[in-house]
Amino acid sequence: MGAGRTSAGNPQTRRLPGLAASAGHAQRAGAAATRRRRAAAAYLLAGAGLFAVYLRLSDTAALNSDSANILLMGRDLLHGNLLLHGWYMSDVSFYPTELPQYAVLESFLGLRPQTAHVAAAMTYTLAFLLAVALARSGSSGRAAAVRTLVAAGVMLAPQLGAGVFALDLSVGHIGTSVPLLLAWLVLDRAPARWYVPVLTAVLLAWVLVADDITYVVGIAPLGLVCAARVLHGLATGAGRWPRRLAARRYDLLLAAAAAAAAGLGWAADRLLRDLGGYTVNTPRFYLTPWADLHNNAQAAWKVLQAFGADWAGTGGVQLALALLHLASVLVVLLAVLLVAVRSGRGGPVALVDQVLAVAVVANVALYLLTNAADLAAHEVAIIVPFGAALAARMLVRPGAPVRRGAVARLVRGAVLAAWLLVLAGYAAGLGYDDVARPPVPPANTGLASWLLGHHLSYGLSGYWTSSVVTVDSGERVQVRALLKASLAEDLWMADSSWYDPAKHYANFVVTDSQPGDFSRWEPRALIMRYFGAPARTYRTGPYTIMVWHRNLLDDLPR
Repeated sequence: MGAGRTSAGNPQTRRLPGLAASAGHAQRAGAAATRRRRAAAAYLLAGAGLFAVYLRLSDTAALNSDSANILLMGRDLLHGNLLLHGWYMSDVSFYPTELPQYAVLESFLGLRPQTAHVAAAMTYTLAFLLAVALARSGSSGRAAAVRTLVAAGVMLAPQLGAGVFALDLSVGHIGTSVPLLLAWLVLDRAPARWYVPVLTAVLLAWVLVADDITYVVGIAPLGLVCAARVLHGLATGAGRWPRRLAARRYDLLLAAAAAAAAGLGWAADRLLRDLGGYTVNTPRFYLTPWADLHNNAQAAWKVLQAFGADWAGTGGVQLALALLHLASVLVVLLAVLLVAVRSGRGGPVALVDQVLAVAVVANVALYLLTNAADLAAHEVAIIVPFGAALAARMLVRPGAPVRRGAVARLVRGAVLAAWLLVLAGYAAGLGYDDVARPPVPPANTGLASWLLGHHLSYGLSGYWTSSVVTVDSGERVQVRALLKASLAEDLWMADSSWYDPAKHYANFVVTDSQPGDFSRWEPRALIMRYFGAPARTYRTGPYTIMVWHRNLLDDLPR
């Protein structure tokens, strides 16, 4: 009896190898789950630390009326105006992306300047983490660690001043990069199944409703890259052309997804308009004539600002940091060139790498060759996270042949050591900016306090002296913007109901004598023409406050 239980013919004995295999599989699955949990915990901890750093960095830039208007839109959204009826946006809406984020934050933090800094820090932290996740995709071990160092290095330290404004305060295209990076991460990691193009089309359409630059950095790059891959397959594939075309079925589906996203975005915009939603402004946009193209050279410096490498007008520590950031520009440029060379030779280049490279080139070309060159560096903010992920993926390739020998190891070690030194410089510069720079109050803070103290609650001024005062005072003082050239209502990121004399009583006008496009507003002749002589005039600092005993909204030119 006992011998029979241990014999080779016993069924229980025969199952022992299978049981051992199952136990080994369970152990491997458990170890993989543990690694995923640790990675998630590491990302959460890194995100919390980065958020604290970028919140502090955002505080070094002054809130202005652009961010204030986004806060006011979020407040209106939170209070039930779900379609933002009556609102006139800028040339982009941010409606399905950053505006809900601002509304949710205002539900906790209230309508105050610091809410904008919290939202901006959150956005840049998300862009940072998604760029690193995309950089690490498809790698593990040492390759993943080095990719993290490359991507994080490019993203780490926005340049104080213009760079912080473009990446860590301004509501702009850096926020658009967040859902786009998510879309590219899905494309890179998901299997080639039918639902991936469907999900991609939905994601791109969602971003397109928020920001038309999605055409340039999302839809067009994906469509062009997929079309090029299909043509390459037709030219070099084996068999008859239907078979070659079938081999590129997934690329065809993704190209169709890009086209579908454009159609879905247009349909969503039309639906929102027909339902009585917001209106998007459409400023003039054109290619710069050849004879005037030299005037766009200054835009190249703004591209450097996006990477923290604009050394013009700097000195001392800031000059050293700007020159150090040229390393980021060089690694991104090298990555773009590698994509072009390897794709031209028919080498293996991932779809996402090609899309990122085309998006970076297209965004820079759009900026340098059009009248967009007159705008700030936030117009090219997307190239920073895109370039960071691309540089990491192209310069560190898992599975690529590694040259052996002492010289090769020495070169690799020297390159890694040099990049670590660059990162140390970036980190030191970020710490210097964080520690040495005090928080900057919102623009025109003194004006808000003065108006409150003189019981003036609703008035008119220029764009940059309007909504920022409204938010800074918690809407206890409300200042609405007028156009400098005509004194008509300035319907740029504004609610048309602000100018309705049946709802509001505006009895003062503020002029600002500070120099600069973001301050000076003194259309005195037009003020006298439309409103006549004021009953009282006050002066405080650079501001002149004129007060009347009637509702000035009745006299606005329409």
